[in-house]
Amino acid sequence: MKFDSETSVVLVSFLTSFFAVFLAAGIVIGVPSIASEFGMNNVVQNWIITIALLVVAIFTLPAGQLSGKFGVKKSLVIGVLIFLVGSIGACLSFSAESFLFFRVIQGIGGAFSNVASMAMVVQAINPKNRGKALGFTVTGVYLAGSLSPVICGFLVYNLGWRAMFYFTIPFFVVCIALMILKIPGDWKTYENDKIDTLGYLIYGIGILLFIYGFTSLMTGIGKISVAIGFILLLVFAYYETRVNSPAFNMRLFKNMKFTSSNIAALCSYLAIASLTTILNYHFQYVRGWNAQMAGLILIVTPIIMAIMAPNSGRLSDRIHPQKLAAIGMAIATLALLILIFLDANTPIWLIVIAMIFQGVGMGLFTTPNTNAIMSSVPPKETPNASAAQSAMRTIGQTMSLGLLTLVFAWIMGSLKLSSHYAGMVVQASQIVCIICTIICVVAIFASLVGIRSKDEFNTKAS
Repeated sequence: MKFDSETSVVLVSFLTSFFAVFLAAGIVIGVPSIASEFGMNNVVQNWIITIALLVVAIFTLPAGQLSGKFGVKKSLVIGVLIFLVGSIGACLSFSAESFLFFRVIQGIGGAFSNVASMAMVVQAINPKNRGKALGFTVTGVYLAGSLSPVICGFLVYNLGWRAMFYFTIPFFVVCIALMILKIPGDWKTYENDKIDTLGYLIYGIGILLFIYGFTSLMTGIGKISVAIGFILLLVFAYYETRVNSPAFNMRLFKNMKFTSSNIAALCSYLAIASLTTILNYHFQYVRGWNAQMAGLILIVTPIIMAIMAPNSGRLSDRIHPQKLAAIGMAIATLALLILIFLDANTPIWLIVIAMIFQGVGMGLFTTPNTNAIMSSVPPKETPNASAAQSAMRTIGQTMSLGLLTLVFAWIMGSLKLSSHYAGMVVQASQIVCIICTIICVVAIFASLVGIRSKDEFNTKAS
């Protein structure tokens, strides 16, 4: 591919994806240090990661319509700017409340960045090269995931957790400059549509109540929140079919390839997203390693995913992407089966094998599944498709960490995580892995259903 406008779009998407995920993945290493400084118990500690993902889930669908109306490049610039403000604020935090507030700001910026970045790639790149281009973008995600544990582990151990945020700030500034200087155009597909404010409100409150309630399901308030949230999401789905300019076009789900790929994405992230946190807790609380040592071994999975993503992307341009996705999830399931038995006596080599299975499986699943989602809709609906796949990812990740929080709270109550309670950490982790293995199997079947669908993929240039 020559260094033309398409290449510039891929490069910018790669950079923005890399540095957003770099911090999102690296903060897992810093969680114990942050929790220790601000005196957080295990429930609040798990919200360090969960709260940003929850906010991304809330703002993802609005970001889809807004980026289509005002332009995906403009939305990407604004999203990165907001994320930058959140990063600076996190550095200056003086309490648990102020830190979590700026994690909310980061989540808003992340929602717009995720949606606009993917939509820009799909709209600017020829469909024949779409899988390859998405592969490079996803590689940025996984490469960040592979480097962040090492770099963030070093920064946290030697300079403190705030160094993670300071490290990323110059790169976000560079990304903004590249977008302004190197990409002259913009893409608008919903320019004449009205903003669906009521739809945003129903969806936002619904997903907030549902996920918050899910993390506190053992309480009466949690159960009520889940029920009300679920009802509001059903109301949102019905309402969106009745308005002329919906926040999200629910009719896209009539396409079984689109629907099955989104279900597979939701289940895959729900099953896999908490594994990094489980392994990090195992290394630091069960085995007593420091952040730097934990970070060094946690690179195994994401570096394999970074190698797999571009290759699986190219394969998905030639082979049915949902076939590749189903194979990938089957391999990832093997990782969970091994980790069900994770305890203080588990050999490191066996843990590494599980991490390799996870890396190969998710590397083979993610890019083809994303290609299936983005290629199953008309070009005009690209922002909606991007919002859908981003929503499935963030909702899945948030619910995965919510499941982790729920199980840990059930086993440990409000105790602070520490090596003194290593047995409880092991017990909670094993329960989470059992549940996630079952969810992984559902993701496999979802991909298989899509393969049998008679709906066609879109192969026309936008």
